[in-house]
Amino acid sequence: MLTRSRLKWASFSHSLVYLVLLVAWAIPGLHPVEFVFGMAHGLGWFAMCALAFAGVRGRLIDLRLAVAISVLGAIGPFIGSAEFVRQDRERARTTSDT
Repeated sequence: MLTRSRLKWASFSHSLVYLVLLVAWAIPGLHPVEFVFGMAHGLGWFAMCALAFAGVRGRLIDLRLAVAISVLGAIGPFIGSAEFVRQDRERARTTSDT
């Protein structure tokens, strides 16, 4: 079952895969690692798009977060993870104010 928390941790995991890909790209001689994590990032992005769509349909996330995950996540999944953190902080602040 898809939950907001699971979607958030999937986003963080995708960001970690992307970070490893960037490191493998920057260090000469890590082409096999770069290939594996490049594929994981590409396929992970497709999965994140599907999960974001399901999250919007299930009212787990809003459209802004889905766009951050799907559209911007192709070039930098950190944006989607950062948006989760921003929205969670905003929710906590709003909840504590009432």
